[in-house]
Amino acid sequence: MLPPPSPDGVAVVTGASSGIGAEIARELARRGHRVALVARRTDLLRELADSLGGAEVLPVDLADREQRAALPDQIADLGLVPYILVNNAGMANLGPVAESDPAAELRLVEVDVSAVVDLCSRIIPGMVERGRGAVLNVASVGAFGPVPGQATYGAAKAFVLSYTDAMYEELRGTGVTAATLCPGPVRTGFGAAAGIPDEEAEKSLPAFMWRQADAVAKTAVDGLARGQRVIVPGTPNRVAAAFNHHLPRRLLLSMVARNHPGLAE
Repeated sequence: MLPPPSPDGVAVVTGASSGIGAEIARELARRGHRVALVARRTDLLRELADSLGGAEVLPVDLADREQRAALPDQIADLGLVPYILVNNAGMANLGPVAESDPAAELRLVEVDVSAVVDLCSRIIPGMVERGRGAVLNVASVGAFGPVPGQATYGAAKAFVLSYTDAMYEELRGTGVTAATLCPGPVRTGFGAAAGIPDEEAEKSLPAFMWRQADAVAKTAVDGLARGQRVIVPGTPNRVAAAFNHHLPRRLLLSMVARNHPGLAE
């Protein structure tokens, strides 16, 4: 299900400057794919490109609609065709809605939701026309249930899961596949950017649930290659995803609220 490398083909990875995105880019490059790295931080992208022995560096703020819209033309100007798209870029906010910053919440929606829809809508038609392609949209185990303390983040990831599930079925028989990656806790610094350092998160999430970014990336690319619809790295996280999905909402909401750092007194 993963298209083979080709001279003019490129795997586009957003949020590639660090964490899971950087490791997915490494994993794809190891498998012979040319990679286009997309994120805001040019310096980090160039460091990664150098470590990969060369990759395309495309600095883009995915919260900016004009910059997003220009990305496919930037790729085409390089003489390249996107045949793999990894929508990994994301952000998270922390705390109750009653204390939220509207601008920060809307920026999260732009990056975690709008950018996914925008890039899929712009890039997938070409994949279908050519009869080959693969899309990996990154969500979270939190996509399977509400997340009090991170309400917007949880809802955004639930959107990504639902959207990609529907797209998976729509693409059946086209030669293009779509999958959602739903990792549990990963040591990447992502949580710290939202105000939850790993050491704080580890107090509410057991050690056996945590994964390293490189292992998550390998599981993600392996799953995409097998044509999986939903990829949840690690047995404990698969159990947690099922638990979140099937537990009565009243119990789930209470349990998450009691333990989430975003609602700590």
